Amino acid sequence: MRVRPKLMALSSGLVALSLGLAACGGGGDDGDGGDGAGYNAAIENIVNPSDKKGGTLRMAISSDIDSTDPGNMYYAWSTNFVRLYSRMLLTYPAKPGDEGRKPAPDLAEDLGTPSDDYKTWTYKLKRGQKYEDGTEIKAADIKYAVARTFDRSVLRSGPSYFADMLDAGDYKGPYKDKNLDNFKGVTTPDDYTVVFHLKRPFPEFNELVNFSGQTAPVPQDKDKGERYGLHPVSSGPYKWEGDYTPGKGGTLVPNDQWDPSDPHRKQLPAKIEMIAGLNAEELDNQLLKGDIHVDLAGSGVQDNARKTILTDDKLKEQADNPVGGFHWYLPINSEVVPNVECRKAMIWAADRDAIWRAYGGDVGGDLATSIMPPDVDGREKGTDYYTKAEKGYKGDVNKAKEALQACGKPEGFEVTMLYRSDRPKEQAVAVALQQSMGRVGIKLNLKGYPANTYVTDQFGSPEFNKKNNVAIGTFGWLSDWPTGYGYLWALTSSDAILPAGNINISMMKDKQIDDWWDQAYETEDPAERAKLYNQIDDRFRSEAYVLPGVYAKSLMFRPDSLKNVFFHKAFGMYNYSTLGVE
Repeated sequence: MRVRPKLMALSSGLVALSLGLAACGGGGDDGDGGDGAGYNAAIENIVNPSDKKGGTLRMAISSDIDSTDPGNMYYAWSTNFVRLYSRMLLTYPAKPGDEGRKPAPDLAEDLGTPSDDYKTWTYKLKRGQKYEDGTEIKAADIKYAVARTFDRSVLRSGPSYFADMLDAGDYKGPYKDKNLDNFKGVTTPDDYTVVFHLKRPFPEFNELVNFSGQTAPVPQDKDKGERYGLHPVSSGPYKWEGDYTPGKGGTLVPNDQWDPSDPHRKQLPAKIEMIAGLNAEELDNQLLKGDIHVDLAGSGVQDNARKTILTDDKLKEQADNPVGGFHWYLPINSEVVPNVECRKAMIWAADRDAIWRAYGGDVGGDLATSIMPPDVDGREKGTDYYTKAEKGYKGDVNKAKEALQACGKPEGFEVTMLYRSDRPKEQAVAVALQQSMGRVGIKLNLKGYPANTYVTDQFGSPEFNKKNNVAIGTFGWLSDWPTGYGYLWALTSSDAILPAGNINISMMKDKQIDDWWDQAYETEDPAERAKLYNQIDDRFRSEAYVLPGVYAKSLMFRPDSLKNVFFHKAFGMYNYSTLGVE
C-alpha cells in the first residue's frame, strides 16, 4: 500500500495527460455535505452529489504515477486512480465512512469462499463483463494477471503478496515460462471460476485480493511486459486513447463497453486532464483557484496554502482535515547501521517536535507511538522507545551521546538521508533531522528523489541504499488492509525483502519477528492474531529499526465545481472513481 502502503520541485516539464477519467475521519463542523458547504463536510458525507455528465476534470501530481499498469503500482493514490480504467475481482465500495473499508465484489459475484483450512479460495466471475474491445473477460485473464506479479524483473513496483503466499513452486512468471498451465498457484476449472491455492492458511485473503489492482484482468495476447503500462487494456469506465507516454501524458476517454451497473464507479466527465510534474506549491495555487480540481497525491496542501485556507472562512468551508490512516515514519537501515546502539543514538537525537511541525502541526497529525496507526484493528498504543511522542520534545542529546559511546562511535558518524524531492514537507523533515542529529556528531547528507522512482529505484532498493550509505529516509505507509498483517508484514518480514520496490527498508531479518509471522498464519482468532501483530510492532521499535513520526492528517481542498466528493477511508484521500465536474 502501500507506499502504500499503504508513497518536489519538479517544475521542469508540465506533463498534461488528458484523461477521459485513480484512513479515519471525523465529523463535520458545519454543513451536512449536501451542498458542498462546510469544513470537514466530505469526511462522512458526499459533497455536491450529482450524476451530471460532461466537463473536463483536471487532476495533478507533483511527480508522476509509479506505473499505469494495474499490477505494477503501490502508491495509495495510484490504486485509487486505477479504478477509473480497471476493474478487479474485489474492490472497496465507493462509500464514505467505515462502509468504504469493507471488501466488496467487483468482477466477482461475491467474496471468495475459503476451504475449511483457509488454504483454497474460490471466486466466481460475473458473466458478460467486457474489455474495451468488446471481448468478454474470462477467468484465465485473472490467472494471467496474478501470474505476472511473480516476475519482479518486469513488475518491479507492485505488492509481492501473491508470490509469497501462493503455492506455485519455483514458478518465475509468464515472461520466463509462457505456458500458463505451469502456474499452479491459481487454477481455472471453467471460464468463470478462479481458485487460489495457498501455501498456508490465511483467513485475511479476501482483504489481500481486495486492496490492489493486481487482479485486474490482463489478456495474455495483449501483454507487452514492461510496456503494457503504456496502454493497459480497460475494463473500467474509461479507456486509454493512444498510448500513455511517461513524462509526457496520454488521453482516456469513456469506454462504451463498461457495464454501468457497476456500483463502485461513475462515467461522468467527458475527459480528465492529468498534469504530472507540477511544482507542489503551484499545484496548490491552481487548486485554490479551481483551475485544478484534484491533487492526486491526496496528502494535503503545503504550508503556504494551509495558512491561506485556515485564515479564509470561505476557503475553509471547502476544506477537509481527516485523519488519513497514513503514518509518516522514518525507517533506519539495519545493514547500513548494524549496531543497535548507533540506531538508538539516531532516535534519541531526533527532534520529534520539528518533525511534527514540518508535517503541519495540529493540522498535519498526531505524534506517533506505535508504527500501526490507530485505525488498524486491534492496534495498541505502544511504548515510546528512545524518544517521546510529545509536543515540544526536541530529543535527548545526553542519551544520544551515551548510545554513541556504547556503539563505539563517540564522535558520531556520517550517513545519507533520503526524502521525496517533490514533497516540501518531507524536505523540511530532512533538514530538521540533519540539524538535530548534527548536535551529537551524526552527519546526515541529504538527497532528494522524485516520488515516482523513490520506492522502486532509490529508498526501496537495497542495493542503492548500500552503495550510497543510505541509513534513513522519509516514508509513509497506509495499511494495505486495516489489520496488523495488512500494515506490518511488508515492513517487517524478511520474506518481504525485494530487490526493487522493497518496503522492508529497515532490512529486518529478525528471527523473533519472523517466528511471530509464522504463528500468525496458523492463528484463526483475529484477537489472537492482533496480539502477535502488536508484539511485532513493539519489537520493530525496541530494536531501533524505525523512528516513529506522525499519524497523518491531511488538509485537503475541494473546489466548488467538483462533484461527488467524499473522503475514502481505505485510500486515505478523496475517492476518485465517482467524481464529476461542473
